[in-house]
Amino acid sequence: MSENKNGIDKGLIRDLANILNDTDLTEIEVEQDDLRIRISRASTTHYVQAPMVGAPMAAPAALAAAPAAAPAARDNANAVTAPMVGTVYLSPAPGSRSFIEVGATVKEGQTLLIIEAMKTMNQIPAPRSGKVTEILVNDSQPVEYGEPLVVIE
Repeated sequence: MSENKNGIDKGLIRDLANILNDTDLTEIEVEQDDLRIRISRASTTHYVQAPMVGAPMAAPAALAAAPAAAPAARDNANAVTAPMVGTVYLSPAPGSRSFIEVGATVKEGQTLLIIEAMKTMNQIPAPRSGKVTEILVNDSQPVEYGEPLVVIE
């Protein structure tokens, strides 16, 4: 090892930097006796947008004709909102009967639906008793935190 007055081998550092460049690594660390050298370079972050799966894109005229009821339901104080991000399931198992239906009376604590988050099924209970006036989500639909799910009057 060729050392300078500080005990750091500049040749080793250059060799490690060359290894980073040659292998497209972003970081390398070497430890030898009481010497530890870590070399890293700033990596460029790449964002990849996943393709949207579902219905084909609607024409602008079709977008303008979208029903205005959805925003009103989102502002409804009686809406039960999603407590987490995940996928909504309206029934306990595929093909089985839904937990709730429009017009049904629910009791506080009764399961309204399930949100799957990180492979965990989370039952969403009714925060109060009342009548289900709207179900704002579809089975297997992804939802965001705070998104209205059900309206209970």
